[in-house]
Amino acid sequence: MTVTQDLSFLALIVNASMLVQVVMLLLLLVSVLSWTYIFQKMMAIRTARQQTETFERAFWSGGNLMSLYQDTSSNRRDGRGESGALERIFHAGMGEFIKAKTAQTNKGVTDNTQLLDGARRSMRAAYQREIDALESHLAFLASVGSVSPYIGLFGTVWGIMNAFRGLANVQQATLAAVAPGIAEALIATAIGLFAAIPAVVAYNRYAHDIDRLSMRFETFVEEFSNILQRQAQ
Repeated sequence: MTVTQDLSFLALIVNASMLVQVVMLLLLLVSVLSWTYIFQKMMAIRTARQQTETFERAFWSGGNLMSLYQDTSSNRRDGRGESGALERIFHAGMGEFIKAKTAQTNKGVTDNTQLLDGARRSMRAAYQREIDALESHLAFLASVGSVSPYIGLFGTVWGIMNAFRGLANVQQATLAAVAPGIAEALIATAIGLFAAIPAVVAYNRYAHDIDRLSMRFETFVEEFSNILQRQAQ
């Protein structure tokens, strides 16, 4: 009589050794967390891109910068909608420029270099905060993409070792005897790849998108600095 072994995916996981099951569970948790960050980052970058485009249209529409600054201040104070990264960079630079210019006027001195340096430093600080926020959790995705296959491979190697050690207890070594152990061990590698591949793809894509947003922010800082220089003169 030929006994057919249950080699279904669920049965192989249930019958795996304790260490291999721990590896599978760890990879599953990492995969769930990775997908959570992937969707969160996708929405955050999409929102940042839309908010940047909206503010750029308002900034380059030819309106008064003081009016735009007052509008952004009112929006931030009243909580009417979430301000974008570029708007916060503008608000930081314009606010520092106004404060420094008011202080110089009260003292009766004029130092355009100090005005521009203060505004530029404020914008650079705001720019760095925005980039840090956009890049949050990217390091986790990179780690998942590089480490998960090795964790899965560790579970596979351990499972195969147990499968071959089990052959010592049988009189005749056959493929049917060792196949279940090897199959359940290979599932660990499959789960590791399932966790790693989306993380690597998402990391590369999001890193590219953030680099493009970073270039737009840096370009805005330079162009806005030139505008402030002309106004200071």
